[in-house]
Amino acid sequence: MPVPELIRIVSRDSPMALAQVARVQAELAARYPELRTEVVPVKTTGDKWLGDLAKVEGKGAFTKEVDAALLAGEADLAVHCVKDVPADRPLPAGTVFAAFLKRDDIRDALVHPGGLTLDALPAGTRIGTSSVRRVAQLAATHPHLECVPFRGNANRRLAKLAAGEADALLLAVSGLERIGRRDVISDVLSPEVMMPPIGAGILALQCREGDTDLIDAVSALGDPDTHREATAERMFLHVLQGHCNSPIAGFARFNHGELSLRACVFTPDGKTRLNAHEWAGRLDPATLGTSVAVALLRQGAREIIDGIPH
Repeated sequence: MPVPELIRIVSRDSPMALAQVARVQAELAARYPELRTEVVPVKTTGDKWLGDLAKVEGKGAFTKEVDAALLAGEADLAVHCVKDVPADRPLPAGTVFAAFLKRDDIRDALVHPGGLTLDALPAGTRIGTSSVRRVAQLAATHPHLECVPFRGNANRRLAKLAAGEADALLLAVSGLERIGRRDVISDVLSPEVMMPPIGAGILALQCREGDTDLIDAVSALGDPDTHREATAERMFLHVLQGHCNSPIAGFARFNHGELSLRACVFTPDGKTRLNAHEWAGRLDPATLGTSVAVALLRQGAREIIDGIPH
């Protein structure tokens, strides 16, 4: 199999995104020692706009410029956090996911300067987060806490916390690990306490579909179990057709040869929570994702999603 001499890798220009590219570069170098890589950083609309994402294309705001660089031939490979890639519509025409890297931690973490756990936070504690998923779950389980809007990359949010703009933060464990800041975590929340977003902890490698040699080369970095989980989760979200203001959460697990998918849809105030959990059995991952979405739609998920302004 011919391997390209140089791969130009496009990514968001945040410290976390560049750390993710460094992981891909290291994995490529370990497998193909002669290969050279070059980073093509871009600033996305989502990085520049710190307001409501619904006003700038929702989650697509984090991928549009990266996709454009790939399609324009300015880069050969894109690195994405799967949770940031819209699943309610196909990938841009002419592109394909070549690999899903082995999944990192899917859990959320509390960052509290005093080292308190979530359950120990006093009433009125201001939690910095702009995630509708986190806000809805906190409203249901910890209504005495106050959520304050927080956007920006993880380093920026940590700086805002240090400046006193909030009393604590909720961030992804995997993200903090990628930027070398696991030290700030005061409490790791189980998925039962804080259900993660679809695609949590997964990095995807995207190529132009005609670059078959490159696709073959980078597909070797993929993890089959993560591929199954990502496929089930993204099909689930595709069938639900959620938007960026929809509190939707869920995760698939492939354990001992069995794939399962657990998912939830919430109202923004957390007062209504629809749950579904199924095992694939003989179903393929995409069919499992469809089945779990249908189970939630039968419970009224469509009415909840369509009733939320966006």
